[in-house]
Amino acid sequence: MSVRHAMLALLSRGPATTYQLRKDFEISTGQTWPLNIGQVSQTLERLARDNLVVRDEGAAEDSLTKEPWLLTDTGRAQLAAWWRDPVVRDVPGRDELVIKLALAVTLPDIDVTALVQRQRSATLQRL
Repeated sequence: MSVRHAMLALLSRGPATTYQLRKDFEISTGQTWPLNIGQVSQTLERLARDNLVVRDEGAAEDSLTKEPWLLTDTGRAQLAAWWRDPVVRDVPGRDELVIKLALAVTLPDIDVTALVQRQRSATLQRL
């Protein structure tokens, strides 16, 4: 499963801090995949390095959090490709499809029916 794509999906709802993204991930996935804050932070730093997210330096900073993260246009394009492309199911383990669907139903602009149909077609083709 791509934690990086999950972070992009959560940021598509709007700016969020590292701590909020961790909390939202666990809520969205029914706490089936706990993340530690270090993993979230490291993932966001890599996304920033790849110009997929940036810090909102204009946002008010409080004493407990840093500036929230924002999705870039490049990040939106990569997220759109992730939603569009079926999951390749070569290696068993944490099920990316389950996480993808769990996130999809929490986001109003994702066509869950189309996502499921693309995955169904890809799975039937592979079988």
